[in-house]
Amino acid sequence: MSTEEAHDDHGHHLPAVQDWPRGFGEASWWPFVTAVGGAGIYAGAGLYVMGQDGIVGQMAGPAVFIGSIFLFLAGLYGWLYHAFVSHFWSRDASQKSASKLRWGMIAFLGSELGTFGALFTYYFFIRAGAWPPQELPELTGSLVLANTAILIVSSFTLHWAHVAIREENHRNFVLGLAVTLLLGVIFIGGQVYEYYEFIVHSSFSITDGIFGSAFYGLTGLHGLHVSLGAVLLGIVFVRALRGQYSAERHVSVSTASMYWHFVDVVWIFLVVVLYVGAEVGA
Repeated sequence: MSTEEAHDDHGHHLPAVQDWPRGFGEASWWPFVTAVGGAGIYAGAGLYVMGQDGIVGQMAGPAVFIGSIFLFLAGLYGWLYHAFVSHFWSRDASQKSASKLRWGMIAFLGSELGTFGALFTYYFFIRAGAWPPQELPELTGSLVLANTAILIVSSFTLHWAHVAIREENHRNFVLGLAVTLLLGVIFIGGQVYEYYEFIVHSSFSITDGIFGSAFYGLTGLHGLHVSLGAVLLGIVFVRALRGQYSAERHVSVSTASMYWHFVDVVWIFLVVVLYVGAEVGA
C-alpha cells in the first residue's frame, strides 16, 4: 500500500471487504437477506393462524417467526455495516455514496408504504361494512393525544439536530439526538401502557373481532417501526458521541431522519383513520 493510500484510510482497512464472506461485496446480498427475513415474519404469522386451525403444527408458526426475526436483524446489521461503516474512511464516499444511500432509503420507504397500505386496505374493507362491527373501547383518550404530541415533537428535535450537524454545531447535534431518542422511548412506553389499559381494563384484545385484529395489527406494526427507528437513532447517537459526524459526513443521520419522519407521518394518518375514524358513526 502506498503512503497516499495509507493516508486516505487513516490506517483502517475496509471492513465490508475483508471482514465479511466473499460474495458480500459491492453487489451486496444483505438487502436480500433482510427481505427474506421480513417475508418470513409474515409467513410465521400466517403459519401461526393455520396452526390454530390444525392445518399445520402449532409450533411451526412461532419457530418460523422467531427464526425470521433473527435473519431479518442479521441482514439489517450486515446491510447497515456495509452501507455506512465500510466506506466511512473513504474520501470520495461522502457525495456519490450518500446520493445512492438516500435513494436506497426512499426505495425502502416505498416498500414500507406497500406494507402499511395492505393493512389499511383491510381496515377500509371492514369499515365499509356494518359499523361498528363490535363494541368499541374509548380510543381517542388523553394517552393517544399525548403520544401523538410526543412523536410530532420528536420529529422537530431530530430536524433541529440534523440542521446543527450541517452547521458544525456538535453540542446541539448530540443534544437533539438525545432528546429525540428519549421521546421515542417514551412513545414506545406509552403504546405499551395503552395496550395494557385496553387488554386489562377494557377487555379489548387482538382476538376481539375483526376490528381488534385491524387495530393491533396496524398499531403493532407501527410500534415495531418506531422501535427499529429508536435502534437506528441509538446507533447514530453513539457515533455522534464519538465525533464521527461532520458537515460533510452525515449520510446516516440523513437516512435515519428520513425513516423517523416517515413513521411520524404514518402515525398521524393512523390516528386520524383508525382512532378518530373508528369512533365516527359508532
